[in-house]
Amino acid sequence: MEINKIHHQDSKSLPSHSLIKVATTVDTNETGNMRSHEHEGITHSTSKISLSKRYSSLSPQHPIRFIGLSAQVFLYYVAYSYLIELLFTLKGFSNTAWFLTCYQFFIYGILSFMQLGFIGLSQRRASYRSYIILASLSVSTMGLSNYAVGYLNYPTLLIFKCCKLIPVLIGGIIIQKKRFNRYDVAAAFCMSIGLIFFTVADSKVQPNFNTYGVILICLALVADAIIGNYQEKVMKTHHVSNVEMVFYSFIFGFLIILIGLLYPFHTYGYSLIISIFGYLGMDIVLTLIKEYGALICVTVTTCRKAITIILSFILFSKPFVFDYVWSGFIVVIGIYLNVYGRNQVAFNAKIALYGNRLFPSRWRSKFLVSTSSRSLLPIS
Repeated sequence: MEINKIHHQDSKSLPSHSLIKVATTVDTNETGNMRSHEHEGITHSTSKISLSKRYSSLSPQHPIRFIGLSAQVFLYYVAYSYLIELLFTLKGFSNTAWFLTCYQFFIYGILSFMQLGFIGLSQRRASYRSYIILASLSVSTMGLSNYAVGYLNYPTLLIFKCCKLIPVLIGGIIIQKKRFNRYDVAAAFCMSIGLIFFTVADSKVQPNFNTYGVILICLALVADAIIGNYQEKVMKTHHVSNVEMVFYSFIFGFLIILIGLLYPFHTYGYSLIISIFGYLGMDIVLTLIKEYGALICVTVTTCRKAITIILSFILFSKPFVFDYVWSGFIVVIGIYLNVYGRNQVAFNAKIALYGNRLFPSRWRSKFLVSTSSRSLLPIS
């Protein structure tokens, strides 16, 4: 009580201008605290923005950049494959695969249109005729592939998709009279052997195995092989960007499919999510190819497909035999032989780099052969 009285007396004894200074000091402190809190909030939001900007501005050599892109490939395409297989477990959906394809084309077109606006590309470079042809081929490959899901085991479908080189090689020999090196031929041979044994194993354990599904996916692969050559021709002739090609191809493809599909369905939600994941995955794969090359991209996508196949067996109950493993391994060998045949200089440089780290310096001169491509199939 005495202390309070003394304090009260002291405050009374203070002059008025001193009291004003005390009050001003308190107000200043409170204002400073408020400003510091506001500054912390602005700094926090700015740090989030700067974090995303830092990631997008990372060079391809930075490991975080590669890990982020690879993780996105796994996320988008594993989710895409899971939802595709889930959709075809729904009663009656196996007969509506073309609706799913139409919906995918529509969503791809919308997303690519948004990306075009974001990048700032407004002028079309290639002709409408080129994009209509490309759209027709895209409809064939994606539509037949989706349609084949209703007749084939999904892991078998993925194994077939890994073997696009086979129709590319055959078409190149027959149509364009191309020459292929020994690695391309060995890759096609390994893929063919792996496909045969994988399909035989699938026919043994799957009671609903249907040869019609094999025919559908083979036709889809043929169309996909033609797309690759035609896309390359259009891009080189007209210097077209990836986003422009995706936009016009899928918009025209959507209109082509829409002619025969003008009725509603209860699966819009699943189809929307599948389309978004598929578009995002495709965009990330193109980024991986651009920044890291074919070897790294094939490694990431092959691992993604392996995980998708494993998850397919786990999440969707189906019989399993060990023949799936070794026949799939043969297909993987074929994939890497194909990529090596197209990028021998880069591959040998990396092999030499890792070899010199593990073995003496003479290892390179003894085991590394000249990288000049050798032709096995002459022009006739």
